[in-house]
Amino acid sequence: MARKRKYPVGVQSFEKIRKEGFLYIDKTHLIYKMITEGCPYFLSRPRRFGKSLLISTLQAVFEGRRELFEAFTTEDGIEQPELFIARSDWRWEKYPVIRFDFSAGDLVDIEQLDTLIDSTLSNYEQKYGIKPTVKDANIRMINLLRQLHEQTGKRVVVLVDEYDNFILHALGDSEKVKLARSRFQNVFGPLKSEDDHLQFAFITGISKFSQMGIFSKLNNLQNISMFPAYETLCGISEEELTTQMHEDIVMLGEANGLTYDEQFMELRQMYDGYHFSEVTTDIYNPFSLVNALNSQKVYSYWFDRGTSGALIKMLAQMPPVEISEIENRSYPSTMFDLPFESFDTPLPILYQSGYLTIKDYDREFGDYLLSFPNKEVRIGFAECLYSHVNAIGGIDTSKRDLFQAYKRFSLTANLEEFIEALKTFFSGVPHQLSRDNKNEHFYHALLYTLLISLGADINAEEPSAKGCADLTLRTRSGIYIFELKYDHPAAEALEQINKKGYAGKYRMDGRPVTKVGICFSSEERNISEWVAEN
Repeated sequence: MARKRKYPVGVQSFEKIRKEGFLYIDKTHLIYKMITEGCPYFLSRPRRFGKSLLISTLQAVFEGRRELFEAFTTEDGIEQPELFIARSDWRWEKYPVIRFDFSAGDLVDIEQLDTLIDSTLSNYEQKYGIKPTVKDANIRMINLLRQLHEQTGKRVVVLVDEYDNFILHALGDSEKVKLARSRFQNVFGPLKSEDDHLQFAFITGISKFSQMGIFSKLNNLQNISMFPAYETLCGISEEELTTQMHEDIVMLGEANGLTYDEQFMELRQMYDGYHFSEVTTDIYNPFSLVNALNSQKVYSYWFDRGTSGALIKMLAQMPPVEISEIENRSYPSTMFDLPFESFDTPLPILYQSGYLTIKDYDREFGDYLLSFPNKEVRIGFAECLYSHVNAIGGIDTSKRDLFQAYKRFSLTANLEEFIEALKTFFSGVPHQLSRDNKNEHFYHALLYTLLISLGADINAEEPSAKGCADLTLRTRSGIYIFELKYDHPAAEALEQINKKGYAGKYRMDGRPVTKVGICFSSEERNISEWVAEN
C-alpha cells in the first residue's frame, strides 16, 4: 500500500504547504498567465475554495521566493516537485507586497473592521519606516503606494483576500453595510488613481464587486470569475483529480472497501459538479475533497454549522424559497448582478456562495441553467430549509425515526411502513403552518425538501411525454412515482399517473416501478389515504 500523503486541511499558507510536504495541486501556469498579462483582477469563488491559498501563492511569487517553487526535499524527507512557474521565464524580481486579509469570521462590528484596516496599514508603515501624518486610510494608502515605489524602485503589489466577508455577515443591517462600503471605497480607491505605482492587484471574494457597489471607481478591474481560461484557478478539476491524485483515490477506496471506480464515483457525486463558465469544466470542492482524503471518509465537510447558520439567516430575510423553484432552472446572466441587499431573490447570493452552479449555457439566448453542484450541497441546502421551517413553525417531529424508516424502505421496498413513518412526521407539523398553507403545493414542497434532506434520490416535476409527475423517487429496490392530491381521492392521483403515462419512461431501467397516489386532507392535516400499484 502506498504511503498516505499529507493533506493541507485548514492550511492556507503556500510556504507551509511546500516546506512541510503537504500536497499542492500546481496552479502556477494560470498564475503565470495572470501576472504576465498584468491587469488588476477580481475573482469570485465560494467559501473554502482555495482563494486564501491563491493569495498566499501570489505573495510568494511577487516576493521572489523562487526556492519554494523549485523541486526540493523537506526536512522530513518528502520530495516536493518543481512547479510550472519555476521553469518559466518569470524573472523573480522582488516587489513590495501589501496584503489585506478580511477572511476572519469574527468581524462583526464596524470598529473591528476599522481596527483591521488600521493595523494592516500600520504594519506596512512600520516595516518600511513610513510615519503617517493623518489617520485617513485613503491618504495613508496613497502614501504607502508612492513611498514603497520610491524606496524599492519597484511598483507595488496589492492583494485583498475575502473583501466582502464583513458585508455578507452584515446583510440586513443597512447602516452597517453602508459604513463598511465607505471604508472599502476609501482605502481601495487609490488602486486606480495611483496606477503608476501599482504592479499588480488581485481581489477575491464571494460576491461580485458590482453587486456590492464598492469598487465602482475601479473600472479597470478585470473580473475573471466566469472566464473559461481561469475556470480551474481555484478548486480541483476532474483531470487533476484523476491524474495527480490517482493514488489518493486508490488508498481511499482501500480504506472503504471500494474499487477505484466505485470510490471515484462516490467522490464525484459528493464533491464534483461546480462550473464557473459556460465551458462547464468539472471542478471539485477542494475543502471537502482534501478532508475526505485526510480522514479516509466521504462525508459532508463544506456544509458545517457555520454554513447552515449563515444560510438560514439569509433565507429569513428573503421571500420563501423552495428547492423545486430554484433547482434546474434557467436564468439570464443579468440575474447575477442584482444587489444582494435587495432581497428580491436569493439567486445571486446562492450562486456566488456555491449553493447553485452553472449546469448548462444556452448560447442563443444567453441563459444559464443553474442547479445544485453535488449531493453534499443538495442535501445540506435541504437540511437548512428544513431547519428554517422548523425554527419558524416549531415542527415537533424527530427526523431520526423517519431517516431510519427511509433506510429500511430503500432496501426492503416496504412502502406501507415508510408511508406510516411519513404520517407520523406530518402529525408533528404545527397546525398554524398547514392552516396558512391550505393547498397541495405546501405538502409537495415540504415532502420534497424533507426527502432530499434524508439523502433520497428524488426529483420534482420530472417531465414525460404527457406531463410531469409530482415526485419521482429512486431507491436501490425500485422507482416510485408519486402524485399528490389535496382533498381529492388517492385513486384520482393514481388515475392521473396511468392516464398520462408517467411510468413509461422508466420501464427500461430494470428496477420495478411503483405508482403511488397520495391524498392530503385539510381536515386531518396529514396523509388521509394512499394507493399504489405496479
